Amino acid sequence: QSKGKKPLFVQLVLDNIWSLYEAVMKRDKEKIEKIVTSLGLRIGARESRHADPKVHLNAICSQWLPVSDAILSMVCNKIPSPLDITAERVEKLMCVGARTFDSLPPETRELKSAFMKCSSEGTAPVIVFVSKMFPVDAKALPQNKPR
Repeated sequence: QSKGKKPLFVQLVLDNIWSLYEAVMKRDKEKIEKIVTSLGLRIGARESRHADPKVHLNAICSQWLPVSDAILSMVCNKIPSPLDITAERVEKLMCVGARTFDSLPPETRELKSAFMKCSSEGTAPVIVFVSKMFPVDAKALPQNKPR
């Protein structure tokens, strides 16, 4: 960078994305066609002729850099295996609010062993954990409140 050279990430990734964005927004058909053919993409005529250039850009990017593949691979690589979960963590996930694991019905408590086995057998119960997260200002967290 000291000699005016761009960082490698900019050269290999960002410059390509910026050039695609610029070509689509300026409607440079020759450059778009060159990019699409070099990437081996198939863009429909409907998206190519659309009045909004963002539709064309979305059609190209969804084939070139699909978000679903990136998210799935990130989840597979970063989230720990459910087989590594501790019994205490399972109990904590199964309890809501101030309720304790021992206060749950016996049928629900029996799911703990199935939860920890992660079995794919046909007789194993299907367990789904749904979580909803909300963005919260750091000042609103209990450990950051003034006492």
